[in-house]
Amino acid sequence: MAEPVTNHLCLAILVAWAVLSSSSTAQTTPSPNPQTQALLQWKQSIGNQSIISSWVDVLVVPPSNPNSSALNPPCQWRGITCNNAGDVIGINLAYTGLLGTLDHLNFSAFPELLRLDLKYNNLTGVVPPSIGIPTKLQYLDLSTNILTGTLPLSLSNLSQVVELDVSRNLITGELDRRLFPNGSEPATTGLVSLQRFLLQDTNLTGRIPDELSNCKNMTLIAFDGALFFGSIPPSLGNLSELSVLRLNENQLTGEIPRSLGSLSKLTDLRLFINLLSSSVPGEIGNSSSLVTLSLSQNNFSGRLPPQVCRGGSLVNFTAHDNSFTGPIPTSLRNCTSLSRVRLENNQLTGDLDRDFGVYPNLTYIDMSYNRLQGTLSPLWGQCRNLTLLRFAGNMIGGKIPDEFLQLNQLVVLDLSSNQLSGQIPAEIASLSSLSSMLLGDNKLSGQIPSGIGELSNLANLDLSGNMFMGPIPIQVGNCLKLHFLSLSKNGLNDSIPSEIGNLVALQSLLDLSYNSLSGEISPQLGNLRNLENLNLSHNNLSGSIPNSLGSMISLIAINVSYNNLEGPIPDTNSFRSFPPESFSNNLDLCSETHGLKACKTSSPNSNTQKNKNLSRPVIIVLAVVVSIAVLFFFLSGLGIFFALHNRRRQQQLSGDTRKVFDKNLFSIWNFNGTIMYEDIIKATEDFSDVYCIGEGSSAKVYRTKLPNDQVVAVKKLTSAAAA
Repeated sequence: MAEPVTNHLCLAILVAWAVLSSSSTAQTTPSPNPQTQALLQWKQSIGNQSIISSWVDVLVVPPSNPNSSALNPPCQWRGITCNNAGDVIGINLAYTGLLGTLDHLNFSAFPELLRLDLKYNNLTGVVPPSIGIPTKLQYLDLSTNILTGTLPLSLSNLSQVVELDVSRNLITGELDRRLFPNGSEPATTGLVSLQRFLLQDTNLTGRIPDELSNCKNMTLIAFDGALFFGSIPPSLGNLSELSVLRLNENQLTGEIPRSLGSLSKLTDLRLFINLLSSSVPGEIGNSSSLVTLSLSQNNFSGRLPPQVCRGGSLVNFTAHDNSFTGPIPTSLRNCTSLSRVRLENNQLTGDLDRDFGVYPNLTYIDMSYNRLQGTLSPLWGQCRNLTLLRFAGNMIGGKIPDEFLQLNQLVVLDLSSNQLSGQIPAEIASLSSLSSMLLGDNKLSGQIPSGIGELSNLANLDLSGNMFMGPIPIQVGNCLKLHFLSLSKNGLNDSIPSEIGNLVALQSLLDLSYNSLSGEISPQLGNLRNLENLNLSHNNLSGSIPNSLGSMISLIAINVSYNNLEGPIPDTNSFRSFPPESFSNNLDLCSETHGLKACKTSSPNSNTQKNKNLSRPVIIVLAVVVSIAVLFFFLSGLGIFFALHNRRRQQQLSGDTRKVFDKNLFSIWNFNGTIMYEDIIKATEDFSDVYCIGEGSSAKVYRTKLPNDQVVAVKKLTSAAAA
C-alpha cells in the first residue's frame, strides 16, 4: 500500500510543478499594445525617418511585478500625447518634413484620439476612409501637403470635430452635402460640432452646399483659392456665430445675399476675384464689428455701402477694379481705424477735401483712376504712417502741399495724370524713404529741384508731361537705384548731364524726349549696360552718336529722331536691328543699313598719299612767290645798272633800303623772299593756332603782323593743294 501512495504523491508534485512553470512562462511573455503596434506598422511603411527615430519597441518590467513585462506604451515618443490611462490622444508631427502616406496608419487602434496634426509636411496619396473611425477626434489638420483624391464621406462620422483643415493640397471633387447635418433636430450625424472649416487653395469644385448652414456653431469658413462656382447660399446668413467668411478667388456668380448683412458678429468678409455682379446690399455695412471688407475684382456696380464703417472698426477696405459709381461712403471720413484702402479703377466721385479726414493708422491708400476732384489737403501730412499714396488719374487740382514732406515713411507717391500746378516742394529730400515718385501728366512748372538727388532709395521717377524748365539737375546722377527715369514732354534745356551715365541700375526706360536739350550726347550714357529703352528724340541735340552707345548690350529700343545729329550710326549688332525711324529727321546721319545715305569712305592709297603730302607743307604769301622771284631778279639787275652810273644815288638807295622795305614788303622793288619767310615764321610763332583766323578743306589762314606793323593774311596749305 505504501508504494502506490508514494507514486501518486510524486505524480501530483510533477503536475503542480508543470502548472507553476507554465504560469511563470505566461507571465513573462510581453502583452501586445495595439496603439504601439499601429504606430510601428506605420513607421515601417513610410521608412525610418529621423523625426520618428524615437519610435522603437521596448520591453518594460514593472517593479511591482518582476515576473511580468509588456511593450512600452508610445507616450514618450516624439509627437505622441497620452492621457493618464496611457491611451494615445494626440498625434502631432506638424512642420517636420514627414514623407509617406496615411494608407497604413490603423486609425481603429486610437479610439481616444482627440487631435491629429500633420500640417506642413510632404504626405502624398489620398485621405483614407478609415480617418472617420476615431469618432472622438476634435482637431484634424492635414493642410499643406500633397494629398490627392476626394474628401471621404467617412468624415461625416466625426461629429465632435471642431476644426477641419485640408487646405493647400491637391484635393479634387465636390463638397458632398452628406458631410453636414441634414437639418433635423437634434442633429446626430454629420459635422455637427464643426466651428472652423478650411479648404483654402484646393481643387475642390461645384456649388457650396446649402447644408453647410446646418453647422450652427460655425465661426470660420475659408474656401478661398478653390474652384467653387454658382451663387453664395443665402442660408449662410443663418450662421449667427460666423465671424470670418472667405470665399475669395473662386468662380462665384450672382449677387451678394442680403442675408449676410444680418451676421452681427462678422468681422472678415472677403469676396474678391470672383464673378459677382449687381450692387452691394446696403445691409453689408450693418455689422458694427466689420474689420475687413474685400470686394475687389468683380463686376459690381452701383454705390458702395454708405455706412461701411458705421461701427468704427474697419481696418481694411478694398473694392478696386469694379464699376462702382457715386460718392465716397460718408462713414469713411471719420473712420480713424483705417489702415488700408483700395478703391482704384472705379467711377467714384467726390471731393478730397470733403470726403476724407485724418487717419493716424493709414499705411496704404489708392484712389487712382476715379472721378475725384478738389485739392490735396494739408491734413494728409498728419497720416504719418503712410507708405503708399496714389491718387493718379483723377481731376485733382491745386499745389502739392508742403505738409506732404512730413510723410517720412512714404515709399510710393503717385499723383500722375491730374491737374496739379505749382512747383515740386524744394525740400523734397525730406521724403527719405521714397522709392517711386510719379508726377507725370500734370501742370507742374519751375525747375526740377536738385534735392531729388538726395533721394537715395528712388527707383522710379516720372516727371513727364509737365512744364518744367531749365537744365536737368546734375544731382539726378546721384540716384543710383533708379530703374525708370522719364523727363519727357517738358521745356528742359541745356545739355544732357554726363552724370546720367552714373545711373547704371537704369533698366526699364530713360526718356528725355520732347524737350529743348542741346549739345552733344554724352559718351557716358554708354555705361548704362542694363538699359532696355532709350528715347532722346525731338530735341536739339547735335554732333554724332557716341560709339560707346554700341556697348549698351541690353538695349532693345532707341529713338534719337528729330535732332541735329550727324555722322555714322554705331556699327553694332543691336544698332543694326533698330528700325530706320529711330534715326530719322536728323542733320546728316549716315549708315549702310537704316535707309540713310551711305557713309563716305576713303581708299588706303589716298590716305597714304595724304599723309605724305601733310609732311611737306608749302607756304604761299598772297603774292605768288615764284613769279615775284623772277621779276625780282630782273629789277635787281636794272637797279645795279643805275648804281654804276650814279654812285650818289646808289649810296642813298643803300642807306634807305631798309626804310623802303619797312614801308611795303610786297613792293616788287623791295621783295626779299628769305627775309619775308623768316618774318612770317617769327610773327606767327611757327604757325601757332593762336593766330589762325580761318580753316578750309585744304589750308589754314593766319593773321600776321610784320616788323613794319603791317597786318597781312597768310595761307598755309599742302603741296597737293597748291598744285
